[in-house]
Amino acid sequence: MTTDVKQGAIEVAPGSVVQVRDEEWLVTGVTSTMAGQLVTVRGLSELVRDTTATFYESLDTITVVDPAEMTVVADDSPGYRRSRLWLEATLRKTALPVDDPSLAVSTDALADPLEYQHDAVRRALDPANLRPRVLLADAVGLGKTLEIGMILSELVRRGRGERILIVSPRHVLEQMQHEMWTRFALPFVRLDSVGIQRVRQKLPATRNPFTMYKRAIISIDTLKNDRYLSYLRNHKWDAVVIDESHGVTNSNTQNNRLARVLAPNTDALILASATPHNGKNESFAELVRLLEPTAVTANGDLVESEVRRLVVRRHRYSPEVASVVGSDWAERAEPVHRLVPASSAEDAVATELADVWLHPRGSSPYSGGASLFPWTLAKAFLSSPPALAETIKQRLSKLSATHPDEAREREALSRLRDLATDASHATAKGSGKYAALLGRLTEVGVGKGQPMRAVVFAERIATLHWLADNLRRDLKLPADAVTILHGGLADQEQQAIVESFKQESSPIRVLVTGDVASEGVNLHLQCHHLIHFDIPWSLIRIEQRNGRIDRYGQKNPPQITTLLLEPSHPTFSGDLRVLTRLLEKEHEAHTALGDAASLMGKFDVDAEEKEIRKVLAGQADLDAVVATPSEVAGDNSVLGLLARLQGLHTADAQPTVEPSDSAPPSLYAADVDFLEEALTHIYTTPESSPSDDGRSGGVSWRRHGPEQVVEFVPPADLRKRLEVLPQDYLADRKVTQRLKLATSKAKGKALLQAALADDVGSSWPEAHFLGPLHPVIDWVSDRALAALSRNEVAAVRGQVDRPSVLLQGTLTNKGGLTVSSLWISVLFLNPANPSSVVLQMHDSASAMLAAHGISTTMTNPGPVADTAALTSLIPHAVREARARMEDQFGVAAEMARAQVDAWSERVKDWTHEADALIQRSEIKQRRVGVEVERTLAERRAPDRQLVRPLLVVVPQDHAVAADTHTAPTGEI
Repeated sequence: MTTDVKQGAIEVAPGSVVQVRDEEWLVTGVTSTMAGQLVTVRGLSELVRDTTATFYESLDTITVVDPAEMTVVADDSPGYRRSRLWLEATLRKTALPVDDPSLAVSTDALADPLEYQHDAVRRALDPANLRPRVLLADAVGLGKTLEIGMILSELVRRGRGERILIVSPRHVLEQMQHEMWTRFALPFVRLDSVGIQRVRQKLPATRNPFTMYKRAIISIDTLKNDRYLSYLRNHKWDAVVIDESHGVTNSNTQNNRLARVLAPNTDALILASATPHNGKNESFAELVRLLEPTAVTANGDLVESEVRRLVVRRHRYSPEVASVVGSDWAERAEPVHRLVPASSAEDAVATELADVWLHPRGSSPYSGGASLFPWTLAKAFLSSPPALAETIKQRLSKLSATHPDEAREREALSRLRDLATDASHATAKGSGKYAALLGRLTEVGVGKGQPMRAVVFAERIATLHWLADNLRRDLKLPADAVTILHGGLADQEQQAIVESFKQESSPIRVLVTGDVASEGVNLHLQCHHLIHFDIPWSLIRIEQRNGRIDRYGQKNPPQITTLLLEPSHPTFSGDLRVLTRLLEKEHEAHTALGDAASLMGKFDVDAEEKEIRKVLAGQADLDAVVATPSEVAGDNSVLGLLARLQGLHTADAQPTVEPSDSAPPSLYAADVDFLEEALTHIYTTPESSPSDDGRSGGVSWRRHGPEQVVEFVPPADLRKRLEVLPQDYLADRKVTQRLKLATSKAKGKALLQAALADDVGSSWPEAHFLGPLHPVIDWVSDRALAALSRNEVAAVRGQVDRPSVLLQGTLTNKGGLTVSSLWISVLFLNPANPSSVVLQMHDSASAMLAAHGISTTMTNPGPVADTAALTSLIPHAVREARARMEDQFGVAAEMARAQVDAWSERVKDWTHEADALIQRSEIKQRRVGVEVERTLAERRAPDRQLVRPLLVVVPQDHAVAADTHTAPTGEI
C-alpha cells in the first residue's frame, strides 16, 4: 500500500521510498522552501537508476510507501547475501545526525592521524553551532587543506555535502583538487581557464553554470567577475570553502562582495587563512561576520566568546601540535643570514641612491613631493640591478621632458639607470649578491647531475629572469632545470610548475619564484633549502615564504638562507641593518608565537612594507613598529585576542559532547569485501571478461591480496559517474578502461608517495585508495539498494528464539537533515498474538545486527517459510516502534528546540541593539544577514519522523519454504 503525501497520512522524510512519475525513488533529503517542500531523490527503478532528481510536493504527486504495509519476502541468496548487501548499502546511505560529534569517515583519509587536526574538525561540527562555520587560522604549515578535506568528508557523511564550492587562488587550484581526490576521495571539477571554457561549450548562455557540477574548485579571480554574481545569488550550496580568506576582508573590494554573496547562500562556510587580520579590527570583524552575523554586535564589536568558538588558531609550538608532529616536521635549522659585500658596480649604484635619493644634502630629485619613492628605488635595487632598471623605466614613462622639476628627476633617474644597467651585466664575478647565491647553491649540493633542489625567492619579475638566465649558464644546468614561477603566467602554467616540483622525477633543481608561490603552495616534498635573494619588507611575507618548506611532512631540517647586500656606503649600510633585525624578529616570533604577523599588528603585506620604509627613512624606530611576542600576548585589542587564541586549549573550546570517534557501522571487515561481494552478486563471475555489448559477462575483477590492490573494468553506468573525476587523473591512469584501487590505507599512502617519484610525470597514484566515500562504493551501494522492491523487507535466519523485526527510526528537521537516529528491535513472543512483544533499543546499528547474529558468516539453508504470516507482524512492529520513538525523540526534539530558541533569542537581542543604530546604512546591510540567521534557526526545528523496517529475523530452525515469494534473483 502507498499513500499520497498530499493527503497528510504519511510525511515524506529522508530514507523514505517514494513513487513519483511512475518511478521508484529513495529520498535523500527534504528541504523547506517558499514554494513548499523540496524533495531530493535518487532513482531505484531501472529507468531512473543512478539518477538524482528534485521534486516539489506542490507540483508533483509524491507517493510514500507506508512502512506498516510492507511485504516480507524470503531471501534465497547464498549466505543471505542480497539482504546483507541491501543492509550495508542502507547503513552507508543513511546520513549521520547533524549534531553527531564523532569523526566517522575523516579518520579513514590518507592523512596522518593528528589530533590537533581532528580537534579542528570537531570544532566545525560542534553541536553548539547553528551550522558548520569555522575560520581555520592555523599558522603556516599545519595542514589547513587537510582540515578542510576532513570537515568536508564529515559533512558529506551527514548529508550536508552534496553541493560544494571551493574558492582558492588560481595557482593552487590543481593542488587543492589533487588533495581532495587522492586523500579524501572527493572529486571536484577544476574550473580553471580550460575548465570554464569547457562549461561554456556545453551549456547555453542562459544556463547557470554552477548547476552543471555538484562540486567545483574555482579561482577567486575568476569567480569575482560580475558575470558570475547573478548566478551565485541564485544558487544554494551545502558548503563553501574560501581559501586564503584574508583577501576578502576589505568591504570595498570585489573579493568581499563575492564573499558576502556566498556566505548567506551556503549552510557550511569554511574560511582558511594563516593571516586573518590586516591591522583593522573591522576587517577581522568582517571575517567573523561572514561566519556568523550575531558574533559581532550591531555596533561592530567582537563577542570574544563567539570568536573563541568560531576561530581555530594554533602554531608549530602550540602544545597540542608540538606533541604530535614529531619527526614528520623536522625542526628548522638555524637560519643563515649572509652579509654580502657589494661589488664595485653595485657599490656605485648604492652610493648614488644614498647620496642623491635617500639622504641628499639638499632636496631629493623626486618631483612628486614628500614621498617614500626613493625607498621604492632602493627596494628594487636590493632585489637586483635589472629590477631597479625596470622601476626607473616605468617612472621615466610618466615624466614630462619639459617640466623643470620633472626634468631634474629625469636627469637623476637617467644617471641611476646607467649605473643599474652596468650592474645588470654583472656575472658571478661582477655581482656580489649573485656570486653569493651561486656559492650557496653549490655549497648545499645543487648542480649538474645532483638531486638536491632549492627554492630561490625574489620579488621582481626582472630579477627572476636575470637569475634564471645566469644560473643555467653558471651551474651548467639544462633549461628546464631552472624554472621561473610568477603571477604573470597563465593559471595552468603555474599549476604545472608546482605539480612538477613535487615529483621526485621532476627535472627542476632550482625554482626561481616570485611571491605568488608564498601562499598555499607546498614545496617541501622534495626540497628543504630556501634562499631569499631579496628580503621582503614584511614579516608576513617572510613567514609565508619560509612556510613553503617549513611545514608538516618536512623530513629534513628546513634551511633558510638570506643574502643581505652590504654596500660600502656607511649610511646605506646602516639602513640595511634594519632588515637583518627584521629577520631576527621573524625567527623569534616563529619560535615563541608561530606567527610573525602579530608583531607588527598590520596583517597586511603592503601596510607592513609601508611601516618598514618609514623605519629605513628614519621616520620611525623599529622597536616601536615591531613589538615583542610578550607585548603582543598582553594586548587587549584583536591582535592580543588572536595571539591568545594560538595558545588556547581550554574546555570551553571543545565540543559540548565528548566525541567517540569510530568507524560507521558495517557488516564487512573492509570496504573491498563489500565491493567484491556486491560484484559477485551482480555478475556471478565478476572475474570473467565483459561481453561486447556490456550487458553480460563480468568485469575482469582481479584481487591481488599481497599487493593490496584490486582492479576491474568499470561498467557503463559506473563510467558515467567517473566522468566527474579530475580529467588529468582519468587520462593519466586510464581509469575508464581499467580501474585500480588500493585496499588499505598503508598501500594507498605508499602509492601516493610513489606517484611523486613517477617517471611518467604524473602525481596521480597508480591505484586510488578505496575509502568509505569513494564513488565506486557509492555506485555499488545504489546497485545494492535496488535488490528489494519499494514495499518489501527481507526475511533471514539469525540468532533469535522468536521472530524479530529490526527497524530504524529517524527524526529530521525542517531543513531535511537528520536530528537523531534510533535502532529498534521488536521480538514477537507469540506470533499468533502480535500484541505480545518485547521491544529493545540498541546503541547502534552494529550492536543491533550483532545481537541478532547478522554477519558475513551466515548460512542459508533455503528461503524461510510462512512469509505471509511474517508480513502480518510488520504493522505491529511499526506501531510499537513509533510509540517508543515518540518518547525517545521527545527528548531530542526538546534539545533541538532549546537550541533554536537560544539562537532566536540571540537574533532578537542583536536586532534590538540594531534598532537604535538603524539610520546607519551598514547596519541595514548587516541586518539582512541576521535575518538569515533567524530563518536558519527555524529550519533547525524538528519536523518529521520516519520508521523503516530493515529486516525480519527468524530462528535458525524456521522451516524452509517449499514454494513461496522469494526476493528477486536478478542483478542488483
